[in-house]
Amino acid sequence: YFLLRNLSILEIGFNLVMCPKGWGPAAQDTTISFPGCATQMYFFFFFGVSECFLLATMAYDRYVAICNPLHYPVIMNQRTRAKLAVASWFPGFPVATVQTTWLFSFPFCGTNKVNHFFCDSPPVLRLVCADTALFEIYAIIGTILVVMIPCLLILCSYSHIAATILKIPSTKGKHKAFSTCSSHLLVVSVFYVSSGLTYFRPKANNSPESKKLLSLSYTVVTPMLNPLIYTLRN
Repeated sequence: YFLLRNLSILEIGFNLVMCPKGWGPAAQDTTISFPGCATQMYFFFFFGVSECFLLATMAYDRYVAICNPLHYPVIMNQRTRAKLAVASWFPGFPVATVQTTWLFSFPFCGTNKVNHFFCDSPPVLRLVCADTALFEIYAIIGTILVVMIPCLLILCSYSHIAATILKIPSTKGKHKAFSTCSSHLLVVSVFYVSSGLTYFRPKANNSPESKKLLSLSYTVVTPMLNPLIYTLRN
């Protein structure tokens, strides 16, 4: 429950960044200040990156629980859990700081309309009137690393989990072991599928309207589903 509490706090923050300006009474006012846009983007990157690494940490927790159940209380003690939580939250700071500061240091000219329901990097980048080639290369490499490193850690954890489950002789034992990580596996799948479709689709198939819809799925729908998934599991 320690890591679940971290996930809950992270997703409350994620929703507070996205929702107040996009829905409810505040949605009637479709304007946002320049500093407000930069602040929203900063915390969007911070919470998004932190969630990727926190999901990887939770996968490691499930790996220890299933592959080393007798050693779990020793390996995942209070100090280790705190270190893993800090390690999950920390990557969000440098990524958000560099990307937001760099993007908002460019000159903006022409239209000031962001074609999105929040200040994400690609729609804001279209308003820049300068050469952004180097920034775009950095953004692509950064996104791939932020997504792929936690994803590989999750795959590594679950490959060991799958190998351990297959060695269990009884069907009941296999089912019990699988049910231990089913909630996390479902949350990871929803998060990575929706975010992957948003940022890694070919540009030819990536219209602004479809991107808005996909962004809505992982910024609002996924955080809404996660408490339901874990509550039903419990």
